Amino acid sequence: MTIEKLATATPDLTQQNIERLLELFPECRTEGSREDAPMVDFDLLRQTLSDYLVEGPAERYRLDWPGKRQALLTANTSIDKTLRPMREESVDFDSTRNLFIEGDNLDALKLLQETYLGKVKMIYIDPPYNTGKDFIYRDNFAQSRADYEEASGQRDEADGLLIANTESSGRFHSNWLSMMYPRLKLARNLLADDGAIFISCDDGERDNLVLILNEVFGKSNFVAAIIWQKKYAVSNDDPNIGVMHDYVLCVRKSEAFARNLLPRTEKQLARYKNPDNHPLGRWSSDNYISNKSRVERPTLYYPIKHPKTGEDVWPDEDAVWRYNKEKHEQMVAEDRLYWGPEENYSKPRLKRFLKEIQGGLVPSTWWPHEEVGHNDEAQKETGRLLGKKVFDTPKPIRLLERIIEISASGDDLVMDFFAGSGAFAHAVMARNVNAGESLRYIVVQLSEQTQDASYAQQAGFSSISNIALERIRLAGNQLLEENPELENVLDVGFRGFRIDSGNYQDTTVTPKDATQASLAGMVDHIKDDRTDEDLLFGALLRWGVDITLPVERRELAGRKVWFVDPPEDGSGKKAALIACFERPKSGKGGIDTSLADAMSELTPLRVLFRDDGFADDATKENVHSRFQQRAPDTQVRVL
Repeated sequence: MTIEKLATATPDLTQQNIERLLELFPECRTEGSREDAPMVDFDLLRQTLSDYLVEGPAERYRLDWPGKRQALLTANTSIDKTLRPMREESVDFDSTRNLFIEGDNLDALKLLQETYLGKVKMIYIDPPYNTGKDFIYRDNFAQSRADYEEASGQRDEADGLLIANTESSGRFHSNWLSMMYPRLKLARNLLADDGAIFISCDDGERDNLVLILNEVFGKSNFVAAIIWQKKYAVSNDDPNIGVMHDYVLCVRKSEAFARNLLPRTEKQLARYKNPDNHPLGRWSSDNYISNKSRVERPTLYYPIKHPKTGEDVWPDEDAVWRYNKEKHEQMVAEDRLYWGPEENYSKPRLKRFLKEIQGGLVPSTWWPHEEVGHNDEAQKETGRLLGKKVFDTPKPIRLLERIIEISASGDDLVMDFFAGSGAFAHAVMARNVNAGESLRYIVVQLSEQTQDASYAQQAGFSSISNIALERIRLAGNQLLEENPELENVLDVGFRGFRIDSGNYQDTTVTPKDATQASLAGMVDHIKDDRTDEDLLFGALLRWGVDITLPVERRELAGRKVWFVDPPEDGSGKKAALIACFERPKSGKGGIDTSLADAMSELTPLRVLFRDDGFADDATKENVHSRFQQRAPDTQVRVL
């Protein structure tokens, strides 16, 4: 047995689903299945589930469109791509826990599946609204699966990835749905069980979006359709009824999601006073009657004594008391009734004590611009940072902070894979300042070229990702300038990565005879332009290791090695990974037992080498044996 090789492509989600099915129904495994590629006998599966299956083309309530099946295949198909670090474009690359990824967000979602599966607390996206003027992702939804697999890893992002989805298109809605569907499928995988996704949209695709959200997440997990007042005035030249709002749709991963409460404003808190020095503290008065009638609640219709006049006081027959007589006597004994400043009210009110009510306000579905900002405010925010207007309809920071506030806290990981101008990353940093949180973000933006004569191009930006990168840098600097005391606390950096084709060249050999057959196991050669750091982060992705962990380069046993999340002296913690990519020269050096001994003594969780880093097969086997003997719990892989 030799050292296992690290996977070169993202997981095949279809195969993973088949494996899950066979865990539940092992009797449905076909006779010709291999252990690494099991197959399902679907006829037998139908028989097993015969009481529950809908057979044939029965009518049912669902959303269908041309290209839906291909969209699902697109979501499940693996890709041979990687993330390459962008140190020069990053901020605080070695210490930050934030991620900026430049590239196709569908590829990004696939690349992040293993590392961030079930770890993202909240996702916000502001996708194209499909107005007929937007550019949307092409996603090869006209290709067969075989064509898609053949093209994976070879597509130029700037060449044909986006299409203008005009209203005259015969697939106007279908194209948009085919773009959204696979991204939502993959996004759901990344969400934690108590996580939720928030999506901005308008009336154009709202109904369709609700239907695919119900299909991907389950109808029972639809939380709310929030109405955001995006304008403060109707345009006088609007020929129709003026549109003043957009929607923010909220869907949870499961019932484990619990929204946070909103803090009370100073104005709301000012309503609570303690004029009678009550031992329970500040209170505000509330109705002591209910909305029930005497017929509905006969036990709540009774007289009570007025404390000043001694007269019987009756409730109205269509609005009886809030509590029954026994509970009322308890309220009186605990001095919880308020009869006015001079006991001159004809009916009592109930004292609501601040310390007894929940710690905040329940969010509503109506978000007025006074509370969360509007489009004009958002344009001015970006203009102040970047010097000029660059986007027509960016989202205001206050809106995004509100979404974060009700869905994430502490050091939760949040995500936006339609990053646009970078407003979401800006909002995360602002939230960390305003609430003392330590939230981390992942944002993804395609290197989409700015359109001719657009605001962005006039401002000197050649691509949307450049706008986002610059905005995040400037926003971080601004927040530190305004809050210098947070200089060593606030994370305003980001570790930048660019999506690129895989790190390995295609060295497939077709054996023609027994001699050539021995070449079929030949190691894939690494591309000439790839650095050791490229290999390191590509391996972390494939191994499911957090790519924001601290990384250091050290010397060990005379070799240059990479430590991922290195432990502090005496901490007892184990490094997440130690890697060495050196190769032998003139038959000497490279990976040998002396290096293996030095590494195994540190007992890291994982160890990684180049497959061509060993002088010969015997050395490779000796290194493997060394780890089995000295550090059996360490996983050892080659690439």
